[in-house]
Amino acid sequence: MKETSARIMMEKTPEKAMFLAVKGMLPHTKLGRQMIKKLRVYAGNEHENAAQKPIVWEVK
Repeated sequence: MKETSARIMMEKTPEKAMFLAVKGMLPHTKLGRQMIKKLRVYAGNEHENAAQKPIVWEVK
């Protein structure tokens, strides 16, 4: 079994770390699986949803 600390994951793949954090907060049912499919996480400022004016979160 392989484990990765949150610090290492945030350095290497911050989008995966945020995805897994949000996934853990959702219900573990059919509805939760439908909700996670709609989640989009981007590392950096460039993305294709600029017209929707998304909010940028600064993670320290």
